[in-house]
Amino acid sequence: MQPLILIVDDEKIIRSFLKVSLETQGYKCIEADSGAGALMLAASHNPDVLVLDLGLPDIDGLEVIKRLREISQIPIVIVSARGHDREKVEALDAGADDYLTKPFSVPELLARIRVILRHQLVSQLYDSQKSTLFKLDGLTVDEEKRRVWLDNEEIHLTPNEYKVLSLLIKYQGKVLTHKFIINNVWGTVASDDTQSLRTCMGNLRRKLNEDLAQPKYIITEIGVGYRLADE
Repeated sequence: MQPLILIVDDEKIIRSFLKVSLETQGYKCIEADSGAGALMLAASHNPDVLVLDLGLPDIDGLEVIKRLREISQIPIVIVSARGHDREKVEALDAGADDYLTKPFSVPELLARIRVILRHQLVSQLYDSQKSTLFKLDGLTVDEEKRRVWLDNEEIHLTPNEYKVLSLLIKYQGKVLTHKFIINNVWGTVASDDTQSLRTCMGNLRRKLNEDLAQPKYIITEIGVGYRLADE
């Protein structure tokens, strides 16, 4: 069955370009040129992925994300000319799954969509099998027993280190903003929480033997947050 992609952009040329690029890769596409149209099509067609521009004529893209997240968990990939870190953080905090800045490469967009669809499949298989083991390269996590192994040797994490790692695993491949992680681990966002996160992340990476120049597990998105590497 062909995955269904909803393309939302007010520029017809860009919509047509994306539609052709995606359909040649075996995807089925529907289009909207406004925020209202995006919300209507998302509700009526339940697409597998939403590719969304933020600069829409009626409803700002950030508001579209927020409204969608009230009713749906459709994966959202932002494709926007807004390239500042603050705008990326706002979109990701609102519920977007990924962010590409215009101009972008079609191969990169296709790769991001493949990752999202693969994670959906893995999540469905995980739910059906109810497995508690997570594996990524040499990293193994037993989420039921809260135990962690690296290259078959058990490593001991503090409660907050484990919470951070568990959160990254839950949203593997998705960029998690500093604010999102702090809210979910510490429960508040105070002036010293950012430093607490940096310290915790540094200790966690040290225990995972991470090479910061070429990390295997935890990837830094500068000025935005962190994500767990894809398989």
